[in-house]
Amino acid sequence: MKETIYKQLEQVREASRNLCTLSDETINNILNGLADAIPGRTQAILEANRKDLDRMDPDDPKYDRLLLDASRLESIADDIRNVAGLPSPVGRILEKRTLPNGLQLKKITVPLGVVGIIYESRPNVTFDVFSLCLKSGNATVLKGGSDAMYSNIAIVELIHDVLRKHDVSPDTLYLLPAEREAAGIMLNAVGYIDIIIPRGSQQLIDFARKNSSVPVIETGAGIVHTYFDKSGDTQMGRDIVFNAKTRRPSVCNALDTLIIHKTRLDGLASIVEPLAEKKVIIFADDDAYPALLGRYPSELLQKAEETHFGTEFLSLKMSIKTVGGLDEALNHIARYSSMHSEAVIASDPAVRGEFIKRVDAAVVYANTSTAFTDGAQFGLGAEIGISTQKLHARGPMALQELTSYKWVIEGEGQIRP
Repeated sequence: MKETIYKQLEQVREASRNLCTLSDETINNILNGLADAIPGRTQAILEANRKDLDRMDPDDPKYDRLLLDASRLESIADDIRNVAGLPSPVGRILEKRTLPNGLQLKKITVPLGVVGIIYESRPNVTFDVFSLCLKSGNATVLKGGSDAMYSNIAIVELIHDVLRKHDVSPDTLYLLPAEREAAGIMLNAVGYIDIIIPRGSQQLIDFARKNSSVPVIETGAGIVHTYFDKSGDTQMGRDIVFNAKTRRPSVCNALDTLIIHKTRLDGLASIVEPLAEKKVIIFADDDAYPALLGRYPSELLQKAEETHFGTEFLSLKMSIKTVGGLDEALNHIARYSSMHSEAVIASDPAVRGEFIKRVDAAVVYANTSTAFTDGAQFGLGAEIGISTQKLHARGPMALQELTSYKWVIEGEGQIRP
């Protein structure tokens, strides 16, 4: 397997070098062509997706991530068109100046080269990654999970067909075999792959970080908190908590822990009441539990244990932590956060300002839902993932984050003394 994969990676590397010869118009035509081709392949993609779904327990939190339907494919096509309509991130002049000796210096954005993505149970990522990488001039190596094997194969076949139609090498996108062994080969493909970006569970991210010889950008798990301050508006809290928890509980921006000021416990039942419609299980701490007892369905209410904090539930489950004020809330977040998305609900501008300044997260919200942590929602077209680290990229990674830069120096015969 290793020899076969390395041979293919050599072809991907060659394809990446040729991408710089493509015009923006050609790249946009490919992306729009792909979006236009999705309806004609919808049935084939959904049939492949059904094979994958049939192998997974519907109660598995990953099931919703794996699921494709006609509506989601239409949305994916729209996202691809959005990416096509964005300005190219390549060739931007970041800095320009002339030295005293007459040398002209320019700092210009360039593609990363070959981007490797390792991900789990999310076939939409296959479309998103390809569109963003192509738009930014990068070739792509994908290692999807075995859960989505049939879906990913069907999607990549479509993409290859579109590339051939536009006389572009299908080696621009390479889907590795689903076997776990392929992941180890990918993570150590130094000289073939320029960067690895894992998308998925904390276990997957830790595996990539610990086992990769290729540089890794962590797109971290989302352990997401919302702090409801003593100055928070109850109706606003109801709406935000319900949306953040239930809109799509299987994704990384979904709410995991509601932190509430102890003086607002009398209104806690009102804040979480709508969650019962979706049968959200609540793990309440020692102060919140009695405030909800008899006011929230008993079959959905449990006492919180230590393990319920710092957990990315990815399902209709949520914990509640009671605190005495902003400092205690921030300390709790600092202990358990994955530095993905954190929110505050407060009418007091001083509280909002302190929260925004002091919380350490890639995305920070005030009086709105964490469900907005998404590249498309940020106007970025789509995203590779949400980076929770502080080197190179942070937050939704889209076109700009898929570039590096190079220095270009032009002269008229100058030599260094």
